[in-house]
Amino acid sequence: MTWPQPTRQLHEKFCGIEGWDRVRDARGRTGTHHITYELRLRDARILRTRISHPVDRTTYGPSMWSHILRDQLELQATEFWHCVQDGVKPARSAPEIPAGSLPLELVHLLINRVGLTEAEVAAMSKDEAVARLTRFWAEGS
Repeated sequence: MTWPQPTRQLHEKFCGIEGWDRVRDARGRTGTHHITYELRLRDARILRTRISHPVDRTTYGPSMWSHILRDQLELQATEFWHCVQDGVKPARSAPEIPAGSLPLELVHLLINRVGLTEAEVAAMSKDEAVARLTRFWAEGS
């Protein structure tokens, strides 16, 4: 598929749609040569991308654009353009939590305080897990 020429303006639009945070430089002021954005990922990594001033319709060359997609945004071109043109965020932006999953802290308490096995906890519904932890706190067993 053929995509339009990537511009600084579209790069910034992408950052806005996906929810990147505009950050400041080490001295606490806005950078003078670049606008810097960060995105915290679920795996604890932080992506960082820079857009040169001014954010305008200036296009990126193929080499620079390839670098931005691969090294800064960590995306394929199709994901970028679906986000910019259709508002579809990349899958990494919106984690899906399985229905009926237990909160991590509840799992931790059931295993480490109550003494249940991972298999026992995995077989519990949320209501059962909360009831078991409540019983432990109330009775100590």
